[in-house]
Amino acid sequence: MSHEDQRPPAAALFDALGADYEKAFAHAPAHLSALEWLIERLPPGARTLDVGSGTGRPTAAALVAAGHSVLGVDVSPVMVELAARQVPEAEFRCADIRDLALDADAFDGVCVFFSLLQMTRTQQSTLMRRLALALRPGGHLVLATVPADVADVEVVFLGRRVRATSFAEDDVVAMVEAAGLNVLSRHDPTFTPDHPGAGPEPHLFLYCRREEAGR
Repeated sequence: MSHEDQRPPAAALFDALGADYEKAFAHAPAHLSALEWLIERLPPGARTLDVGSGTGRPTAAALVAAGHSVLGVDVSPVMVELAARQVPEAEFRCADIRDLALDADAFDGVCVFFSLLQMTRTQQSTLMRRLALALRPGGHLVLATVPADVADVEVVFLGRRVRATSFAEDDVVAMVEAAGLNVLSRHDPTFTPDHPGAGPEPHLFLYCRREEAGR
């Protein structure tokens, strides 16, 4: 088996997409609204985690501009290189979030924007539990995904064939709540990426909070 064959599928996909992904998605209104909501609730100088940080824009860039520290994690070395160049004030690691050690109560805010879709359902559920524990009590998490009752199906994403897994909307909410987070609100916009041949996509954004002890 070659080194290329051993890499996570998401690494190969996003290495190939590079800056095209940012062009297609960085200006999505619902994504920007979710970031604004999170930033309004972070304490000064908050420590934040960006799961699947991509090119660093808009997420890490917005958090840094608001005065917060950012740890961005992405499996794609191409994306990490782009992000480090575009948002040098943030820290980026090329790693699989499933394998990365996360300290308990370490972050004031966590962003999970479309970074679960190439994981199995079990892996998604396990990761959400770990991310909830990594949030400080009272901390906030924003999650975005494509809600659909599908498991390991082939889809075309920005012109490339990939395999994807997700949950129906209510099951996404149930997964997040089972992880120990309170879903404060949900939003289900439709967005068409800025890419040739792209069609409208259903998106789901969840605004979540880890409740403080005793509440």
